[in-house]
Amino acid sequence: MAVWPLARFPAREVMRGSGVNIAIDRQSDVPLYQQIVRQIRQLITSGSLTGGFRLPPERRLAQTLGVNRSTILNAYRELKANGWLEARVGRGTSVVPAAARRTDPHHERTDGQEIGWRQLFRERFVGSEDAVLRDLLGLSEREDTIPLAMGLPAPDHLPLDTYAELMSEVITDLGPRSLLHSPTEGVTSLREALCEWAAEREIPCEVTEVQVVSGSQQGLDMAARVFLDPGDVVVVEEPTYIGALQTFRDAGARLIGVPTDAHGMRTDLLEAILQRRRPKFIYTLPTFQNPSGVVMPLERRRHLLELAGRYQVPVLEDDPYADLRYDGEPLPALKALDSDNLVLYLSTISKVLFPGLRLGWLIAPPSVRQQFTLVKQGMDLHSSTPGQFLLERYLRRGFHREYLASIRREYECRRDVMHRALSRQDIPGLSWNRPSGGFYFWCALPEGTDRARLLARSAEEGVSFLPGWACFVQDPGRSHIRLNFAYPGVEQIEVGVARLLKAVRYAVRSRQRASPATTSTPPVV
Repeated sequence: MAVWPLARFPAREVMRGSGVNIAIDRQSDVPLYQQIVRQIRQLITSGSLTGGFRLPPERRLAQTLGVNRSTILNAYRELKANGWLEARVGRGTSVVPAAARRTDPHHERTDGQEIGWRQLFRERFVGSEDAVLRDLLGLSEREDTIPLAMGLPAPDHLPLDTYAELMSEVITDLGPRSLLHSPTEGVTSLREALCEWAAEREIPCEVTEVQVVSGSQQGLDMAARVFLDPGDVVVVEEPTYIGALQTFRDAGARLIGVPTDAHGMRTDLLEAILQRRRPKFIYTLPTFQNPSGVVMPLERRRHLLELAGRYQVPVLEDDPYADLRYDGEPLPALKALDSDNLVLYLSTISKVLFPGLRLGWLIAPPSVRQQFTLVKQGMDLHSSTPGQFLLERYLRRGFHREYLASIRREYECRRDVMHRALSRQDIPGLSWNRPSGGFYFWCALPEGTDRARLLARSAEEGVSFLPGWACFVQDPGRSHIRLNFAYPGVEQIEVGVARLLKAVRYAVRSRQRASPATTSTPPVV
């Protein structure tokens, strides 16, 4: 029997000099994790470990006791489930105070008290306050707010007549088959149509390389499930898509941001990261990047692929906006330039039409695609069957080309309306890009803008935006906001920008009034 003193841990994690021990008996028939559960529970009930007492992290306790980390993880989980311990993000695992603890966790309760659900949540979700995406989607149903935050296409220009016509055909021609299960990798005829779509963009593709997904957000989630173990490194550009940051963080990944400039990810800074770290993959949106709207030039795309090949790091290319170009000439996707077969290509229909269908696709080597298929099978079996048949007909009949020509003209008009609306407002220190495609203006706010006051005042004014600081791995210092010009109508853009910049002025003045008076020699802080 081995006896390990908890007092060996730092004082910030356990009580110094407590003399508390955990005994491990490897000859016992009782599983090791159950031995730990019983002893920690006894220490709590005896008063040796009091409410708020912070236990060591699983990895450190496992090393000290000489057991696998999973042993400690299972012990902590059982103690949390039974109400003895609780976990908070950034605060670790601690003892639940007696007043909040169930006196007998195994006793059937009759007092009508709700079960302690938080004790049962997966640890990384406990205490999570990241609800930006949820709140943004909720704004789509609010009529009292002008939604400049949405990442959605214009609802008033969706081709509903075409949708109704094709859906009727699908049901008439296929009958019950259109509403039954379909292959996990996707309906074969749609995958063939997507190969034809890829060929138009000079992306080499075979049917065996195509995986249909329920929107590109699911594709990101599947990539995390296929590749990431807790602690793995993922390289992202900064700023980047907030949904990707949330997904990779939920998988326990360590994110490393590469700064961007007017031409996208600075690949001159990427090599040093690849030399020091061994990331599982590099995530990038090289065309009309979300949120900044910038486009990575051809030379930088080639450099990125050259570095990925040299260090054998896969690239996850997210390409939802390539069809929405208003100025300039198209550039080849990274996948089209990929000679080493290192690029996993992800796209979706959600940014062009029918976001509610939740359909996207991944192009990857067959061995990788098969892993995605296995993961998807455990998630939702397959994507929408009628939606897949509809999308196949939509692509093959040329409706997509016709609609794109129309919607590009509309979005170009809305982009120019937003640009003029921003230009009419004279706010020193406010700057923005004029994107050549995609959905978004990326605005740098004046120095000293009070973020909290901006958010509160914008809500009062009835206008929403995406806080740019949520799109960074670490707080960038200067504040940005992302504005969508595609979703709101022209009149809403005019009114929404005026309301928003009124809130910006208020947030800047409030910060200035709250700041202490300064002299010619500013204080050092």
